[in-house]
Amino acid sequence: MKRNLSIFILVICKCLNCIGQTEAVQEPPAKMITSFSFHQHSGGVITIQALVNNYTDTLNFILDTGSGGISLDSATVSELSIPTEPSERTIRGIAGIRKVNFLYNARLHLPGLTIDSLNFHVNDYEILSSVYGIKIDGIIGYSFFSQYIVNLDFDNSTLTVYTPGKFRYKRRGQILKPLLTAIPIVNSQFSEWGKFDARFYFDTGAGLCYLISSSYANDSLVFKANKKSFLTQAEGLGGKTSMRVTTLKRVKLGRYTFKNVPTYVYDDIYNITAYPYLAGLIGNDLLRRFNMTINYPKKEIHIVPNTHYHSKFDYAYTGMSIYTVDGKIIAEDIIENSPAETAGLKEGDILLAVENNFSGNIQTYKNLLQVPKRKLKLLVKRDEALLVLTLRPASIL
Repeated sequence: MKRNLSIFILVICKCLNCIGQTEAVQEPPAKMITSFSFHQHSGGVITIQALVNNYTDTLNFILDTGSGGISLDSATVSELSIPTEPSERTIRGIAGIRKVNFLYNARLHLPGLTIDSLNFHVNDYEILSSVYGIKIDGIIGYSFFSQYIVNLDFDNSTLTVYTPGKFRYKRRGQILKPLLTAIPIVNSQFSEWGKFDARFYFDTGAGLCYLISSSYANDSLVFKANKKSFLTQAEGLGGKTSMRVTTLKRVKLGRYTFKNVPTYVYDDIYNITAYPYLAGLIGNDLLRRFNMTINYPKKEIHIVPNTHYHSKFDYAYTGMSIYTVDGKIIAEDIIENSPAETAGLKEGDILLAVENNFSGNIQTYKNLLQVPKRKLKLLVKRDEALLVLTLRPASIL
């Protein structure tokens, strides 16, 4: 009897294995749904265009793996008279926590794809619009990524969407296996005077290379006391906040290593980096150096170096921020004893030209300001006076 029972159990196990193998073989292949272009902005942040419900206005959305949902700008909601409902839900940003309203059960129309039954929360993205020089109408995150396989080709600025299913990645590159709830978490190794291995958010919506919370940096003794760093201003959900910017000697993602990586050290009051579980986040100024396939259904991200892989990092430090306000580019957040203050810039100065470039394009001006130790001529308007100032950005290296 015992022998017969053992045979019966063995037969059942083999049958279960056969069923599992059959299911795996029968998994349908992923099929391409649509492909369309995206735009890159400072720090590698990308935007795509879409429509919401039956509103005819084309809206600009940041594509953000660091977002746990999908959202609309409060000014856009007001301008289009989109009805929303209050909630008790809160969101966290680098500068605060706030309750949000919702647009429930809405549709998002991308080129060649409509997604139903989405719940948009509403937030204020005025600061992001001023940073990137275009109206930011919302952020697309987990609510989109969780339903599809998404390929980002930074060589051709093209986004391609596939159905979930069996997917063949390119032969080169590497598959990362992130921890995934709403935001992907990957391991990354880095070194300064010692070697460290920690978890980071994989955040395409962050316009920087690497960010470490000051709590992690201090507790792990990442930097020596005499490590050079500069006070700067950063922007994100909730507004502005002060950070320090420095470099790390080496940063590794998967098997790929980068040297002298610009790194922000952030006093994370609202614990958006979830210390001590995480050390910080990896942003798109580093991630854009890979073409990537984001496969949330399989909890995989495939990365392959692209033509930007060896692009130089931005080591320039001006000690000021520039924003687009009412069509004008304004200098603000002038740091004491910084190159901007030394050049004579004052908050509220209107930047008319950089090195004889009068385009009025904030992205162009930011690019021109990214060369350290080079003397740059700036034409600014202060009250009714026109001034020519000489700015020499410092280097954070």
